[in-house]
Amino acid sequence: MSCRGIIIVKLRKGQELRLRAIARKGIGKDHAKWSPAATVTFMYEPEIHINEDMMESLSLEQKREWVDSSPTKVFDIDPNSQQVVVVDPEAYTYDDEVLKKAEAMGKPGLVEIYPREDSFIFTVESTGGVKASQLVLNAIEILKQKLDAVRLAEDAVEAEDFGELGAHMR
Repeated sequence: MSCRGIIIVKLRKGQELRLRAIARKGIGKDHAKWSPAATVTFMYEPEIHINEDMMESLSLEQKREWVDSSPTKVFDIDPNSQQVVVVDPEAYTYDDEVLKKAEAMGKPGLVEIYPREDSFIFTVESTGGVKASQLVLNAIEILKQKLDAVRLAEDAVEAEDFGELGAHMR
């Protein structure tokens, strides 16, 4: 980020600008226009299994056709072994295009794709005001504060439920 401020307009030599502006400070909780995060996505990491025996029954041209059916470059053909390999599992978007193509080719079960529920891909894009890594750290800190507040509220309710005995149960 430039220390000279945010460029609103670029003027040529001799040009001038008349501007009346009102600056308001806000937070993303009030309105998205103040949010430093442009895009945030969450997706379970895909677990991809290629049925090698079934894949070997395809010609090189059929393999290429199947690989090209994926809108994102998840699969490729190894130039040495001519086998289909997973090159970028994180690029898979759960669009099922490769599954549909396999069925259309008469090869259902050619590939199995499952979401791994113990692993996920979390993507944060910043508008530039704050680095994406700092956004995540700030969000974690806010989440910790909120969890502490819930824990304290729970302790207070528990203490009320058990009266004097509840104060000793902490």
